[in-house]
Amino acid sequence: MSYLRLLIAALLFAAGPALAGPYEDGLAAYNRGDYKTAMRAWLPLAQSGNPNAQFSLGAMYDNGQGVPKDYQQAMFWFLKAADQGDAKAQFNLGNIYAKGDDVPKDDQKAVFWYRKAADQGFASAERNLGYRYDTGQGVPKDDQRAVFWYRKAADRGDAKAQFNLGVMYDNGRGVPKDDQQAVFWFRKAADQGDAEAQFNLGGNYERGEGVPKDDQQAVLWYRKAADQGTADAQFNLGLMYAEGRGVPKDDQLAYFWWLLASVGADAGSVKNRDIVEKLLTPQQRATAQADARNWKPTKQ
Repeated sequence: MSYLRLLIAALLFAAGPALAGPYEDGLAAYNRGDYKTAMRAWLPLAQSGNPNAQFSLGAMYDNGQGVPKDYQQAMFWFLKAADQGDAKAQFNLGNIYAKGDDVPKDDQKAVFWYRKAADQGFASAERNLGYRYDTGQGVPKDDQRAVFWYRKAADRGDAKAQFNLGVMYDNGRGVPKDDQQAVFWFRKAADQGDAEAQFNLGGNYERGEGVPKDDQQAVLWYRKAADQGTADAQFNLGLMYAEGRGVPKDDQLAYFWWLLASVGADAGSVKNRDIVEKLLTPQQRATAQADARNWKPTKQ
């Protein structure tokens, strides 16, 4: 579950005609990295009750932008904005209480603030509230309520909620088991670059669940997840190359992907890596090892 707090840039205004005023002047300064000017513009607005400025000050104190990090000041301004109905501040408060880094961890307060933001249609809060019902943290475990909130966020385009909703259909939790619906939601999330959804979608194609069995499609989606560093996808991609399914058989590439997957000491990857290593020439081993050392995950 992601606890990333919302920052300021690009969150407060949709694209449209430029607006003029003290808040917008502060936003322009913030976006060019001039945090002190932004603070000077926003502080009087926040003190006079402007919720956007209050949220923005909270975020600056939370992240130490233009001011020393000060969690008490961050909470002070987030609470001011949240009490006026600012969904961004409510969501951030939910995350603060959920994680418990800056205040004592409090699942019930996290749920309280997530619900406030979710009731305003804030997708990230809807997803996090769904997760709470999914896991029973701060509320009674309730798969149907989890599905309800996941669907709200998923319908707004939240990739992680789409993935979670796919999992609920995949497992028949809160809804009847439905492989086609699982694939539908996995694909929605996968198309947005969600690595877990890409891995699951690859599995659906490999097994022929909810879609016709298609090893080439399985490889395509495994590779997308593997390129982002998903060890399970790297392991499966190694199998596809070792067995020549969906791709030409290639022991060197199988070895490469198992080298990457074995970084976390996964027993299966280590075992397969060591077996296929013996089938390679010294040059093939050296090339694959160099490629693995130089490999870096990509973000889609």
